[in-house]
Amino acid sequence: MEFLPRSLGTRPRLACEVRADGVVAARAEDATAVLQAVARVRLTEGIVLPQFHPDEAVAENGAGPGSVAGVRETAGRGVLVGALRTALEQVGQRGRDVTLVVPDAAVRVLLLDFDALPAKAAEALPVVRFRLKKLLPFDADGAAVSYQVMATTRAGLQVLAVAMPREVQAEYESLVREAGFEPGAVLPSTLAALAGLAEGETPMLVVNAGLEAVTTAIVKSGVLLLHRTVDLGGEAGAGAVRVEVAAVAAVEEPADISIAAIAARLKALDARAAMQPAAAAERGADAGWNEVGQAVSVATAYFEDTLETAPTVVLSAGPLGAEALTAVLGELSAGMGAKTVAVQEMVSRQMLGEGAASAGLYGGIPLGWLAGVRGALAN
Repeated sequence: MEFLPRSLGTRPRLACEVRADGVVAARAEDATAVLQAVARVRLTEGIVLPQFHPDEAVAENGAGPGSVAGVRETAGRGVLVGALRTALEQVGQRGRDVTLVVPDAAVRVLLLDFDALPAKAAEALPVVRFRLKKLLPFDADGAAVSYQVMATTRAGLQVLAVAMPREVQAEYESLVREAGFEPGAVLPSTLAALAGLAEGETPMLVVNAGLEAVTTAIVKSGVLLLHRTVDLGGEAGAGAVRVEVAAVAAVEEPADISIAAIAARLKALDARAAMQPAAAAERGADAGWNEVGQAVSVATAYFEDTLETAPTVVLSAGPLGAEALTAVLGELSAGMGAKTVAVQEMVSRQMLGEGAASAGLYGGIPLGWLAGVRGALAN
């Protein structure tokens, strides 16, 4: 379960994740990813992170969906650089190479089916890039693209593809360099977190929720079955959904049968949302409470349809945390008369070394913040 690229032989032993509400950094000595040191710096409200906005690109210059004119300028750049420097200097002992974990909104993650791919990565990458041309809201030829073969079947190959506009990638990398470090790899948040999971037959439902977005993912035996991001509030637009699912068969274009089924379920869930207690909507207004609950419900429905069983536990990553996510799902289940699924943190205290032992305790860094950096260090 590699999930993401390495620009060096192994990814750096330092990792840092940038979110709209803060920066977190961690250090691990080896691939077991036991965190030896962790640090967090909160960001002031209003910091805008680099990401692509296709609607702005069309509105501003009439460009098509392949335009990169919608790259948003970073507000509070000096604050962000300072936060990166502070967090990384607190955990770094030697070396300046860093694995940088960026928000899911900064990338596009797709699961595609191919009849076949060339064995050599240098020959396969252009094939993957060509397929992405019709699927991305920005120029695939100019984008940073990585891929990983998820599974090989009689019908062909299931491939995970990750694409990021070059301008957005360059912006994030420049922030790290201005902080005095060197980006050795750039990874999206949820895929980074998933890389920290132990491979096993038991399918896992993971929820990565923060201020800017909620991403749900399903993994079984090291294979990614679902990756779905819903942007929450702000200028990104509440309820803006990006769905990427594995195609049901090897075809020229990704099958949209599963996508249509999920969209239909989402529509039904929107109707059910009105049945939720007003208290739930009130308490969750700022954090996209209803959208988080609906996103998990849609992922749960897809889980049951695809695997013919219900998830036994939901793994929580991100600032929302397991306790708050439990409350979200409890309110939703009460409104629907359904059984509540147990929620647990993706990062446990057993994954922390002595230098990070205060994480998860009162006054320490919440465990949910560490899922992305720990996964990025597990290689």
